[in-house]
Amino acid sequence: MINENENNLQINTKYEEIKTLLKIFLNKLTVEFDNIEIIEEDIHPIVLITTNDSGILIGNNGESLRALNYIIKRIIEKKCGIDSKDKLQFLLDINGYNSKRILTLKNQANILAHRAKTFKSDVEMDPINAYERMIVHSIFKDDPEINTESKGNGQNRKIVFKYINNKSTTIDKL
Repeated sequence: MINENENNLQINTKYEEIKTLLKIFLNKLTVEFDNIEIIEEDIHPIVLITTNDSGILIGNNGESLRALNYIIKRIIEKKCGIDSKDKLQFLLDINGYNSKRILTLKNQANILAHRAKTFKSDVEMDPINAYERMIVHSIFKDDPEINTESKGNGQNRKIVFKYINNKSTTIDKL
């Protein structure tokens, strides 16, 4: 059995490998960067790259960043010998772009869930990617009045907030 210190050492070693491989990758792209840090979050770590070349790495509506995130994960999995079924969980972020996007997404999801509760009906969100859907599902996993469900295919997949008619509300008890 691995104790906590050994586990932390393994995690820190992986983080250092990730940072080293990212530095090499960014240098080969001739992208200047100020810092790469790994921030522990609830869902999984965020690899934050601080750079003045953020536009190149983020792209239009974050498309380049999503592609870069996928490529970097695959390179690191291959270099570190991580099995493809044990996907490496982290989110690449450039100058806080993804963090701001996630905060906006959470706010939007809370507004839509509030609408579903208020009007006691289903409310649909605009299509979002799989990672963003996972975040929204995790926000409402313990909500007694809202179920979240993914609906649609491919890039048109979206979240539906389904109001749960909770029969044990105070009004019903009166």
